Amino acid sequence: MQLVEKQDKQGGHEIPQIAGPAGAPEVFSEYYKLMTDLMVLSWQTDMTRVITFMIGHEMSGRAYPEVGFGDAHHPCTHHQGDPEKQEKTTKINVFHTKMLAYYLEKLRSTSDGDGSLLDHSMILYGAALSDANLHLYTNLPLVLFAGGVGGIKGGMHVKYPNRTPLTNLLLTMLDKANVPHEGRLGDSTKRLELPTA
Repeated sequence: MQLVEKQDKQGGHEIPQIAGPAGAPEVFSEYYKLMTDLMVLSWQTDMTRVITFMIGHEMSGRAYPEVGFGDAHHPCTHHQGDPEKQEKTTKINVFHTKMLAYYLEKLRSTSDGDGSLLDHSMILYGAALSDANLHLYTNLPLVLFAGGVGGIKGGMHVKYPNRTPLTNLLLTMLDKANVPHEGRLGDSTKRLELPTA
């Protein structure tokens, strides 16, 4: 009751006018930071338990001038053995990984109960193709940051049999996060055995 009375006494104050952003930042790294800050805030305030964010669509013509050149990502990945295009693709991949590090650090430095948001999260990072030059979608290079969620052991390299559907991992992650689902996801065939601590 005291809180309501206090609020009534303060009710006559003017609310400051704060201008909203004019739009999305033009520089992608600034846009990425804005989006990851919002994701951290969403998790911190328990607005959601599941977030997906696509850094770059495979067919996108996006360029990243922050890396020192204006070539679009997609044409660089179709390098056909051209060392210059391969080097540019590597620079873009390193740039993306550094942006991921920004997000992980934000999660690590945000308190959450007996640890940090990173301690209580699972973050899957990777690509839909293992070799964009050949459009190979098998043997995907993925990294799972699990912070011990569901007893998942970290610091390991795990290789699953060829043609294991990615959806098997996604289904397993839903289970570990206690997210209700129908027991099947896309072309999933079974849950994966993840290393446990």
